[in-house]
Amino acid sequence: MNQMIIDTLQSAEKYYGLHKNFKVAFDYLTSTDLTAVEVGKFDIADGIKAIVAEGEGKAAEVAAEKFECHNKNIDIQVCIRGNETIGWKPRPDCTKPKGEYNDEKDVLFFEDMPDMHFSLKGGQFVIFYPEDVHAPMIGEGLIKKLVVKVRIA
Repeated sequence: MNQMIIDTLQSAEKYYGLHKNFKVAFDYLTSTDLTAVEVGKFDIADGIKAIVAEGEGKAAEVAAEKFECHNKNIDIQVCIRGNETIGWKPRPDCTKPKGEYNDEKDVLFFEDMPDMHFSLKGGQFVIFYPEDVHAPMIGEGLIKKLVVKVRIA
């Protein structure tokens, strides 16, 4: 079982060996001017997608309404602008699924609440494995982030 990782993009190469596509994903993140990337969804490479989002930070209770995890993808989430706080709890400790797993969107929501919160600022990233249930976009003011979805298989 893999555990969430928090670090800076300067240290990204330490994680290349954790998945066959991490080097490609981190090469994109470290060689791209992330502040200039447009909001939207696009493919980086086969098995690697990017989602760029920008929006007002939410209260922790509001973000927890979308307390989510994934079965088919690992998330590498990077804060581009602002300060983002994210709620987290290990999936085995979540006992209240909210609806069924959505295979098409690769998401399962929980009614549980996060055990802890941590903050990311520009240049920092978090890796979420399927075991990591997370509630992102907590904060005040404008937050811009990029989520790299790395297909597991």
